[in-house]
Amino acid sequence: MKLIAAMSGGVDSAVAAARAVEAGHDVIGVHLALSSNPQKYRSGARGCCTIEDSHDARRAADVIGIPFYIWDMAEEFHDGVVEDFLAEYAAGRTPNPCLRCNEKIKFAAVLDRARAMGFDGVVTGHYARTQISDSGKTLHRAVDHSKDQSYVLSVLTVEQIEGAIFPLGDTTKVDIRKEAEARGLAVAQKPDSHDICFVPSGDNAGWLRDRLGSEVGPIVDQDGVKIGEHKGAYTYTIGQRKGLGLTVPTADGSPRFVLKIEPVSNTVVVGAREDLAVSTMRGERAVWCGPAVTDKPQRGFVQVRAHGAALPCSYFFDGTLLTAHLDEPLLGLATGQAMVLYDGDRVVGSATICETE
Repeated sequence: MKLIAAMSGGVDSAVAAARAVEAGHDVIGVHLALSSNPQKYRSGARGCCTIEDSHDARRAADVIGIPFYIWDMAEEFHDGVVEDFLAEYAAGRTPNPCLRCNEKIKFAAVLDRARAMGFDGVVTGHYARTQISDSGKTLHRAVDHSKDQSYVLSVLTVEQIEGAIFPLGDTTKVDIRKEAEARGLAVAQKPDSHDICFVPSGDNAGWLRDRLGSEVGPIVDQDGVKIGEHKGAYTYTIGQRKGLGLTVPTADGSPRFVLKIEPVSNTVVVGAREDLAVSTMRGERAVWCGPAVTDKPQRGFVQVRAHGAALPCSYFFDGTLLTAHLDEPLLGLATGQAMVLYDGDRVVGSATICETE
């Protein structure tokens, strides 16, 4: 097959590209330039879209022996990921930009461009697996569950999964680094990227404050009594305990947690830990990674964080909202996060959480 290898400049994508070549595919390497001015987002080795990363990707392509190109995706990235991130926080939700990047950039814009150029698919260094079943190609967890990235890939449609190749899904990260060393790839011991790639120094609150302002507002208890002030409701997250700056303590000295963020009134609501418990979640904009979910309740698992636990639940889809009823309550669930359904290791689909009970 003719394949494009998305090369971030890290060890995983480099080994994935090398394995695709070794499997006999016709491969070219592509690095995505996500900002017309890389310093605008991040410099140094903490992200996945820096000048250093593009150089590392080019050197890896040279060692592997494949053509290498840089594709300018700055406009698509800004519109589809950065602006979405800002809009979600401004609306009082907690987004996951990695999901949006996979959805809008790596497996929409890139895959569409690849197919238009006559390529059959895109190779990435994600830790996930695909399998061929009676219903077609399906998405599954990686063998190494500690590195599994199926959660952030759950926004892929069936058609996108058909064009996606994940060569690392059957290997642990330790073995990938050993393989990279053996292949002579200089990125073999390069640290993994962390934090949000377009937020300097990982200071999410400061980055948001610079762009959305610092409008002072009240922090109230569940009775509406003001017990403190904030400098931007969007800088708080559901379940947050530290850094609230409250001026009125509870009668028994117990801590308070963020329960709700109300962007219209610029209010943060706090309360007791037990009030964070959620038993039911509903999600909008559902995407199916295989056969669609129906209105008939099914048993499975739901995951709400990239490296969170898979929680037993029953779920159904009413045609508009995806609903999951948890067997045991979960603490601190924020709207805007993704709810990802699993049938064992198979990814059923995902939706963006819009309501909790």
